[in-house]
Amino acid sequence: MKNLTFIVLMAVISFGSYAQEKTNKPLRIIAIGAHPDDCDAKFGGTAALYAQLGHKVKFLALTNGDAGHQNMGGGVLGKRRREEAKKAGAILGVEYDVLDNHDAELIPTLNVRHQVIRKIREWDADIVLGLRPNDYHPDHRNAGIVVQDAAYLVIVPNVTPDTPPLKKNPIFLYMQDGFQKPYPFSKDIAIVIDDVMDKKQRAFAAHESQVFEWMPWTMGMNEDDIPKGEQERLDWMKKVYLKEKKLDKTGVDALKRWYPKTDASKVKNVEFFEICEYGKQPTEEEIKYYFPMLK
Repeated sequence: MKNLTFIVLMAVISFGSYAQEKTNKPLRIIAIGAHPDDCDAKFGGTAALYAQLGHKVKFLALTNGDAGHQNMGGGVLGKRRREEAKKAGAILGVEYDVLDNHDAELIPTLNVRHQVIRKIREWDADIVLGLRPNDYHPDHRNAGIVVQDAAYLVIVPNVTPDTPPLKKNPIFLYMQDGFQKPYPFSKDIAIVIDDVMDKKQRAFAAHESQVFEWMPWTMGMNEDDIPKGEQERLDWMKKVYLKEKKLDKTGVDALKRWYPKTDASKVKNVEFFEICEYGKQPTEEEIKYYFPMLK
């Protein structure tokens, strides 16, 4: 009986929020990653499309990335990564927040949950994007868990009472990953980003400490392997990261569902999203409203 009451309550909240929000006011979207650059890689294209349409997007990194380098760390690296994030945000047209939790030490504690709840409420989010809690990196896993933990609580007044609760439960989505266990990523929503792929690539390249220093080092590359010129670096990056990938059957099916008049063979870059069970459960009509680029 309690479960039935909860389902009915969530349905009422969802219907009321959709009716209230179907106005001309900008949508508000917050994407939450573990590190500066997580959201850029997985959501940068769709974020740029939202920004071009006049909607408000925030990227939130739960750690400052102060461990992600082979030659520097601590406050110096954290400051550098914060500046890189700021530059990337300007390219995409989004706000970028970086919290001061330490890289490689993120745990889904009550304190971090409060931080996430506050950020979602302060942004008055219509859509919240997070990571799935199955990943090679413990920070990624724990970032996914803490966003899930916040999903219902953002509307509960007595939780994190120093920040007013949301009046509606947002849509919670997962950003794409390739992990197969305990189950593969579900491509529920497809967004074509060909028109803004250049912006996404330039924003990702703005994270210089990662793209041209740390990640090549983790892959066994030598410093001499990395070009020095700005355009040469960008061209190199396009070959190594964010490469075009041929769509598998699930990707083609998702693309045909959301872009029925588009020739899938001509689409080069797509971002996919999975609907989390814990937030507002949107109908197909609502998805088209919350993703206006689909119109």
